[in-house]
Parts: sequence; C-alpha cells; structure tokens
Amino acid sequence: MKEFPLTVKRSIELLGICLVVAILVIGRDIIMPVIMAFFISIMLLPIYRFLRKYKVPESLSIILPILFVLIFIAGIVWFFSAQIGILVDDFPQIKQNVAKHLQSLKEWISDLTGINTNKQETFLKEKSDDLLSMGGKAASGAAVTLSGVFVFVGLLPIYIYLILFYKDILLRFSFMWFKTDDHPKVKEVVYETESIIKSYLVGLLIQVTYMTILLGGILLLIGIKHALLIGVIFALLNLIPYVGALIGNLIGVLLTLTSSTELWPVITVLLVIAVVQFLDNNILMPRIVGSKVKINALFSILGVFIGGAIAGVSGMFLSLPIIAVMKIIFDRSEQFKQWGVLLGDERPEKSPMSFARFRTKKPIETKSGTVHKKATDKSKE
Repeated sequence: MKEFPLTVKRSIELLGICLVVAILVIGRDIIMPVIMAFFISIMLLPIYRFLRKYKVPESLSIILPILFVLIFIAGIVWFFSAQIGILVDDFPQIKQNVAKHLQSLKEWISDLTGINTNKQETFLKEKSDDLLSMGGKAASGAAVTLSGVFVFVGLLPIYIYLILFYKDILLRFSFMWFKTDDHPKVKEVVYETESIIKSYLVGLLIQVTYMTILLGGILLLIGIKHALLIGVIFALLNLIPYVGALIGNLIGVLLTLTSSTELWPVITVLLVIAVVQFLDNNILMPRIVGSKVKINALFSILGVFIGGAIAGVSGMFLSLPIIAVMKIIFDRSEQFKQWGVLLGDERPEKSPMSFARFRTKKPIETKSGTVHKKATDKSKE
C-alpha cells in the first residue's frame, strides 16, 4: 500500500486538530460532563474494585462511590451557604466599611490627579447607571449559566454510573481500533492513563484539604474575619492552574477589605497566601502528585486558556489532565511522537540545529541529565 507524502500526513494531523477543537466548541455542553465523569470514574475505580473483591453486587459497588462524591459536594454546598449567611448578617457593617474605603480612595485620587470628590461621585453615578442598565442582560445570562451548572452536576452521577458499568465494552472498543500486535502498547497506555489521572485528581483533593487547613487556620489564628471562607475559596480556585491563584488572591483581598477598615489585614492575607503557595508549589504538591508526565509551562498555560475559551471553568480545570493523557498516547505512537515532544518538558541536552541525533525520535539525553525513554507502566488490575 502506497504511503501518503509527509506533507499530506502533517496536513491531515492539523486538520484533525481543527476538527477536534470545532467538535469541542460545538458540543461542549455534552462532551465536558462526559470527560469530567470519565476522570471521576477512574478516581473511583479503586473503591469499585475493593467492593467487588468482597462480592458486593456490581450495581451497589458503583452506587456507593457515587454517593461518597455526592456527599462531598453536598458538604461543600452546605459550607458555602452557611458562610454566605454570615456575610448577609454582616451586610450593614460591610456597607459601612466599603463606604470608608471608597472615601479614602476618592481622597487619594483627588490628591493624585486634582479631580475633586464631587466630580468623582458624578462620574461613578453615571457609570453605575450604565451598569444597572446592563444588569438585566447579565442576570438573564447568569440564570442560563446557573441552569447549565445544575444540568452539568445532575448528569454527572448518571454518566459515572454508566461508564463504570460499561467499562469493559469501552475497553474492548478501544482495543478493536488497533492491530493485535499493538495491543500491548494500548494496554500500557490504559494503565498509565489510569495511574496519571488517579494521582492527579487524588492529589488535588489532598491539596484542597491541606490548603484550606493551612490558609484558613493561619488566618483564623491571626484574627482575620471570614478566614475559613477565604481558605476554601482560594483552595478551590487554585485547582485552575495559574489563573485560579490570581482570582483567589483578589477575592481574598476583597473579602478582607469589606470586613475591616484597616490596611494591615489585607497585607497579612496576601503574605499568608504567598507563604502557603510557596509551600504548595515547591514542597507539598510535587511530593503528593509526583506526576510521571511532565507538561512544559508554555503548553500548560496555553491549555488553560484554550480550555477556558472552549468550555469555561470546567475546560480550564480539565485542561492539564487532558493534555497529560494526550502526551501518554503521543509518546507511544511512532506517527505522533513529535506532538508528545512538543507538549513535554524534556529539553535536549544540546541544540538540534548543531547535533543531528537530537532531531530524531530516538531516546535522547536531556538537560536534567536523564535519558528520555518510553516509559513502561507495570500497573496491575
């Protein structure tokens, strides 16, 4: 059989990428819950296997792990509803604090620019009227988004149950795509994908727990109001790579400003968040997750923004595990190995422009001093 020219192969690959992105954009409301359910199902597999080992009926072995997930989500919803109730009770004091901060800000702007406070108030009133006129549109959009969230969450348990129940059919379907000689590679990809996703998601759960305890506990001991709420919000937003931490810092500052008229609590919150993030990024998270797949920072950031553009917050959260799975598949395929190199963090020891052996698909020496080889996973069912 005659092979396609290299340019045709690369053109087909690029068209395939465009087609996948187009399908994700058009069908994101259907596809994203399925992908999320797939990752959660893999995380629940050890519980399912444990229950099946002790002869628990299959349906019950699937339902019990799903109930654990639902109880966990219900606990988060209860916590946020309780904290919002506290914020509502403190609303009169929050209103006074915000008014004082606004007055201080207007005086500072007046000293800096020479624009008196009356003109600033007139400008703010005009802009607030514009914002109110946009409020109706924003509220209707928020209602649509909220309904979408409820549909998303409502479908997850159904998808998780069906994926676990029909997992053997899905596995058989995957193997049937390939020649018998390639089945060991397919099996290797399945094992490593399961290992990576489990370590990633379980690591994130552990991360949320210790960041909430560390950040919320330290702020509570210092005497910062709404300390636990700041800790939980930052820990959850930190699940979104790069962007989440920035938003978490802003929300922490805003909550602190509304609960105090002084500046020192804001500085304290920022310092504590910086220390906790340093511990998380450099000591705790690398030891907990210890991912076998390294994604370079460029494509991590691009993946987060592309995922956000395609599917919003869920796309940003799922971007890194999806890229990790893609890299596992690419690394084990001779046809797509170059894409695995592009996504990875294994920098060649020397420039491919000067040394021809760094231009091939063979194992190479990296700048970390290790040989980049095709990994083997000896995981067992």
